[in-house]
Amino acid sequence: MTTVLAIETSCDETAVAIVKNRQVCSSIIASQIPIHQQYGGVVPEVASRQHLETLNQEIAQAMDESSMDWGQIDGIAATCAPGLVGALLVGLTAAKTLAMVHKKPFLGVHHLEGHIYATYLAQPKLDPPFLSLLVSGGHTSLIYVKDCGIYETLGETRDDAAGEAFDKVARLLKLGYPGGPVIDKLAQIGDPQAFALPEGRISLPGGGYHPYDSSFSGLKTAVLRVVQQLEKNGGELPVANIAASFQETIAKALTKRAIACARDYGLNTIAIGGGVAANSGLRKHLQAAAVEHHLQVLFPPLKFCTDNAAMIGCAAADHLSRGHQSPLTLGVHSRLPLTQVMELYGM
Repeated sequence: MTTVLAIETSCDETAVAIVKNRQVCSSIIASQIPIHQQYGGVVPEVASRQHLETLNQEIAQAMDESSMDWGQIDGIAATCAPGLVGALLVGLTAAKTLAMVHKKPFLGVHHLEGHIYATYLAQPKLDPPFLSLLVSGGHTSLIYVKDCGIYETLGETRDDAAGEAFDKVARLLKLGYPGGPVIDKLAQIGDPQAFALPEGRISLPGGGYHPYDSSFSGLKTAVLRVVQQLEKNGGELPVANIAASFQETIAKALTKRAIACARDYGLNTIAIGGGVAANSGLRKHLQAAAVEHHLQVLFPPLKFCTDNAAMIGCAAADHLSRGHQSPLTLGVHSRLPLTQVMELYGM
């Protein structure tokens, strides 16, 4: 059983966890949402400073709640890519320092690989190959998971990520930040058929459309035009109906692409990861489509959909059990393709 202390500071959650293989021994998450709400989005410098103020006490709390001492920790891990450079540096520097002080192996973990491993925390018997649909504020991708560290990107967004589209539409509707939870709540009381919105498709040079790639910038613009037309006509905006129609469009588009991709590649399991994995509309459509096509769809627990250190620790434990570790000279990357994960371990 490989035990890892992991740190996640890629954006606006400061998180520390201790994970033994796929078992979470402790998981501490401090969200910065209340701090960034006044700005309407994440301010990188503010996020970095908040990580500095919070991280040490979270490390101590994680150790205390796990009832472990440093002699029981096999390795120290931190997210190193992708993310906000300043925020990543806080976590990476802390992890390297702990690794040197306690003479433990150090592992830099790819954030998206962490989201893939979030499903393992609730599905300890899940093994590759399977399809992963990663949907978050910064990423929307269909990943063929072949083994630990071995991934193939089959589809991705060409512009806005799904979570980014939720935030932008929420801002347009004056719903505040973050947009996903509030739009999901409003969609429960709105009419998803009230407005016909475009799902967004990517044309191929030879004709037709890419079966797995997504586009959400056009959908965002379509919502803007609906709002402008309704405001021009006067009266109160049917915000719940707009939210429901928008969410329905995104959920259907993602479901169609994920199901088609899984069937085309002969994969009978789809694992969902990222903050948008918590969306009720996406869960409903994917589960219904999976039953229709005799596929298995797996969602991580809601607490592991958004950024957390437990998923980072789970990925790190698997790598460490295979003899992988990162050099202490490893830096951070604001962007790094998931297909380059093994480069983080000098391989």
